[in-house]
Order: sequence, then structure tokens, then C-alpha cells
Amino acid sequence: MKDISSAAPGIAAWGMMIGVAMIQSGMNVFDSVLMTLIVFAGSSQLAAIPLLVAGAPLWVIWATAFCVNLRFVVFSAHLRAYMMSWPRWERLLAAYLTADLSYVQFVRRYEKPAEDLEGKRSEQAYLAGNCFLNWSSWMIASLTGIALAHYIPTDWGLGFAGVLALVGVTCSLASSMLKRFSCLVGGVVAVLFFTLPLKLNILVAIAVAVVFCLSLEMLFQHYFKNSKYLKGKL
Repeated sequence: MKDISSAAPGIAAWGMMIGVAMIQSGMNVFDSVLMTLIVFAGSSQLAAIPLLVAGAPLWVIWATAFCVNLRFVVFSAHLRAYMMSWPRWERLLAAYLTADLSYVQFVRRYEKPAEDLEGKRSEQAYLAGNCFLNWSSWMIASLTGIALAHYIPTDWGLGFAGVLALVGVTCSLASSMLKRFSCLVGGVVAVLFFTLPLKLNILVAIAVAVVFCLSLEMLFQHYFKNSKYLKGKL
């Protein structure tokens, strides 16, 4: 909890913005509360909201949310080695509660899975405390945003604030050459295909960036696999 506490105010601000955005976009209170409790993923919620309001086909909404949250597949694959000894219900609960920062802080503290019972209990306790504060900060703020949305003027620019928040998160995660290149490719493709309906330019941008950068990574590894410098930079 101490590790996540420094980020809790930022998490709360982001959650409140999402709560306000759902109501001001036209969603009713019941649907907004249900989405907050079930989805618990700010970036995919922000991507799905305009599609819901526009009456987009269900498959487009699902595909958009799936693509935006693809990073959690990677997180889950990595955490599998830590959690396979846990009961199934604990693994499912951890899958719901674990967010980006929770994952990052967990693997930073525990570089390798524990082999003894005491170590595994330590991992469970750390993730539980971290996820609890992260989840409660988000939920309280998001539900507050839903409750107060009608009292907040629309000209405060909350949508633009959300874009800036996502840009900040993206820049902080772009820690390697390939990650920065993938951001550039995705951004350029999203702009080039901006005229596609139902925000499909986002799906195209994600697909192109993933395929292009994975191919580039395989190419680098094939031709420069012995270069310590490139391994560090990639």
C-alpha cells in the first residue's frame, strides 16, 4: 500500500474524470456504475464510451476494448509463474484487481517467483495490499465523478484532460527504442485513417503497430542477437 500510495491521487483523478465522462456522454447512472464496477479499466472505458453513445455494433465495442487491453494478456502470462499455486478463485480475483501500476510494482519487487511457502505468502500479501488501495482509489473517485457529473460544467475540458493523462502514461511506458517506435507508428496510422467510421482507425493503428514492431524485433534479434548494446536498447 505504501508503494502505490504516491500514485493513488493520480489514479483517483483519472477515475473521477472517467466517471464524469460517462455521464456527460449520455450514459445513465445505472450503466455508468455497472461499467465502473465490472470493467475497471480506464483506457478501454474511455475508448468504448463514444462507441456506446454512437450506437456502434457490439463487435466493434468489444474489439476496441479487447485491443486496448491486450497488454493484460502479457501481464497475465508473466504472472502465471507466480500464481499457479494459488487457488483458482484467488487467481481470478487477482486478474480483475491487477492494474498496470500494480503489475509493474509487483514484478519490480519480486523479480523471480518464490519457491517456498513464506515467499509465496509474501507475494500474495504485497499484491493484495497494492491492488486494494489502487482499486479503492479508482472506485471511490469514479463513483464520485458519476454522482457529481451533472454539477460539473462541460466546458472544463475534461475530455482533453483525459487525452493529456493518456499521453503522460504513454510517454512514461515508452522506455525502449521499439516502444517509442511503436508509439510513432500507431500515432501516424491513427491520423492517416482518421476518416474511418466508428473510430476504427484506432483498431487499425494498434494492429499495424503491433505487427510492424514485432516483425522489427524479430529482425533485430535475428541479425543482431549477439549485440549487447542493441539488446539493452530494444
